[in-house]
Amino acid sequence: MADSKIELLVLGGGPGGYPAAFEAADHGLKVLLVDEGARPGGVCLNRGCIPSKALLHLAKLINESHDSVECGLTFGKPKIDLAKLRDFKNGVIGKLSGGISELCRARGVTLVSARGTFLDSHTIELKHPDGRIETIGFEKAIIATGSSPAIPPLFQLGDPRVMDSTGALELAAIPGSLLVVGGGYIGLEMGTVYAALGSKVTVVELTSGLLPGADRDLVKPLQKRLEKQFAALHLQTKVEALKATKTGIEATLTGEGVAPKQTFDRVLISIGRRPNSQGLGLEKTGVTVDEKGFITVDGQRRSTVPHIFAIGDIAGEPMLAHKATREAKVAVEAMMGGHAEFDNIAIPAVVFTDPEIAWCGLMEHEAAARNIEVKVVKFPWTASGRATTLARNEGLTKLIIDPKTERILGVGLVGVNAGEMIAEATLAVETAAVARDLAETIHAHPTLSETLMEAAESVFGQATHSYRPKRWMSVVRQRPSHERVFRQIDIFLQKTAGDRRTPMG
Repeated sequence: MADSKIELLVLGGGPGGYPAAFEAADHGLKVLLVDEGARPGGVCLNRGCIPSKALLHLAKLINESHDSVECGLTFGKPKIDLAKLRDFKNGVIGKLSGGISELCRARGVTLVSARGTFLDSHTIELKHPDGRIETIGFEKAIIATGSSPAIPPLFQLGDPRVMDSTGALELAAIPGSLLVVGGGYIGLEMGTVYAALGSKVTVVELTSGLLPGADRDLVKPLQKRLEKQFAALHLQTKVEALKATKTGIEATLTGEGVAPKQTFDRVLISIGRRPNSQGLGLEKTGVTVDEKGFITVDGQRRSTVPHIFAIGDIAGEPMLAHKATREAKVAVEAMMGGHAEFDNIAIPAVVFTDPEIAWCGLMEHEAAARNIEVKVVKFPWTASGRATTLARNEGLTKLIIDPKTERILGVGLVGVNAGEMIAEATLAVETAAVARDLAETIHAHPTLSETLMEAAESVFGQATHSYRPKRWMSVVRQRPSHERVFRQIDIFLQKTAGDRRTPMG
């Protein structure tokens, strides 16, 4: 028999769990928020998104101090106080997690630090840090237990020099050399941090390109810059084995032109994450879990047990904090009898490297794979005044457009602060905006966001700061006598097409 009973149990205090608890409390429910960590916020706040971005900010400062030499401004070599760096990072975490605790008190949410295991579909056992066991009954539950780094047994040496993302964020030391296994966003972000701090970083990626699944046009500028910052980038290369030695971690590599045996001071394993569905007692609840470990949910985030919901990483891809927060709102509204459904078209993704990469909606390679006809327009940041003032012209803005309706189906960005720009693009995709909406919205000058406006302008003709020669001009160069005819046809088409005109060519 349960020691007590509450209306709503929220298991997991990350970016899905605590917003769900707050939303439910705002609706008047008695909520118990259970998180296994010592502080609320989950992986994102304590061991993921937030600490990594704090360190990436410091890396950016270091890199900018190097880059400024080209502009005539030279700084001395940075003096790195590793203890203070850790204090800064931990201070950011402490401030934000403390804010969540305060909001729990303000909203009347009971926050408990404990390990939760389901005994049945209406009862959970809580094991507190002091060993005390407590049994709680609940009417409804939201499971938001997140995910953990995936490390194959092959790499589990029991040596602290082999790290997952959590270990890398602890900044135990600045290794002279670091092997990053996996060219995804976590590996590249942490590689950027350690390279800025002075490590010689080598990245090994099994596939043919960094950031598998991302648009190649967006990856190219990043890869070009990383090739200068990192000691080596090895694509289509496999790590066959790791071996701990006195001098470091010996890696056995297979790949064209890659030395088969290399030794590194530390190794970061960043090949993906797995949902935290094991050991929760879900088999006692009737909740269905798929072969990958995700809880099966419907559009309202309801599991196969009607009064139990699941949100965030444990409820399926993509494993993104902002997706979890949106799902929290949907789940609580559905629980309260509303008609909410997680039907968002655009979920933005951001890689916080330098340059940043961000995208949302349908990408060009996805359209090709699904045989969807699209029009692709690109605006290079070489034509951006703001990018030029920052001495960072390598960026690109890319729009994916429906050729019939001119609706914006997807947007991709690469460049400094791309992550801050993706919100406007996500709104455009989510609200079914057309290219003319974006083109005719006045953007402040000089800003990087103008590249979205000018990319949209090029759907209809020429962007202000970029010029694409009309195809008929190549014919004119060969036969100058045809120029008058082509110009007259072009003018006629522009006049008769009205607001939706597209200049010939």
